[in-house]
Amino acid sequence: MSKKAIFMGTPDFAVESLRQLIEDGIEIAAVITAPDRKSGRGQKISMSAVKQFALEHQLPILQPEKFKNDEFLSELKSYNADLFIVVAFRMLPEVVWAMPELGTINLHGSLLPNYRGAAPINWAVINGEKETGVTTFFIEKEIDTGKIIDREAIAIKNIDNAGTIHDKLMVVGAHLLSKTVKSIFKGTATGLAQDNSNLKHAPKIFKGDCKIDWTLDTITIYNKIRGLSPYPTAWTELKQNDSKKSIKLFDTTQLIDNKNNSNTIKVEEKQVFFGTSNGWLILKDVQLEGKKRMEISALMNGFDFEKWVLS
Repeated sequence: MSKKAIFMGTPDFAVESLRQLIEDGIEIAAVITAPDRKSGRGQKISMSAVKQFALEHQLPILQPEKFKNDEFLSELKSYNADLFIVVAFRMLPEVVWAMPELGTINLHGSLLPNYRGAAPINWAVINGEKETGVTTFFIEKEIDTGKIIDREAIAIKNIDNAGTIHDKLMVVGAHLLSKTVKSIFKGTATGLAQDNSNLKHAPKIFKGDCKIDWTLDTITIYNKIRGLSPYPTAWTELKQNDSKKSIKLFDTTQLIDNKNNSNTIKVEEKQVFFGTSNGWLILKDVQLEGKKRMEISALMNGFDFEKWVLS
């Protein structure tokens, strides 16, 4: 009898992996994804990207609210899956990840052991790393600490942001995951314990973490902007007397002049410059409070930056 797996995931990042597994002939007994939620102004019911894909491919779908529910656990066990596969999904209780004979594996968007946590892609770019990658590993009790099976690295170019790296890792990760599953089913996979010394971490990012400190240097700020683009997005405040407006920064270019221009704004040759401790960030793609995202040239047609300072 051929071996089969259960796939767990929610967003587009996970869809690519599920698609690759199916294309490579790996039997997916069922898919587990997030419950449908109300979203948007009309509070319409929306389903996850993984659910949409699973419906298109007529795969059985489970959407538990609670993983320790006896009815869910009984149904999950009834599939007799040899392996559970997790991609961009929630934390699982041990009663779930310890269930299959061959274990439960996860695809993580970093070169473990570095950048364990919720935002590995963002932090790799924010920290100015020159490479990142994907890792497959066996899930254990502590998050992202299990034995490593496979890894594959990619370069981070100076023009990359979190969005472009996400899209690259989505594809690279899908192929790596398929390779890993095949090796597990063949009995040739091995796990290597992670080194826990000198780790770089990737904690969840909150809105306050995304605010720019203009007393920092140009490269540090540039990396933060691209590491948070397009989501959750770097932002700053513009101040004019008692008025304040927030502005999101999606794309900038850097200019270093070794002068302290912190918190200043200048407009030259139809360009807007925000000052740093040793130069400038030249705005390209922004979203001013109350307006849509747009190129800086379009915003300049109706907004006078020279009347404002950085707060």
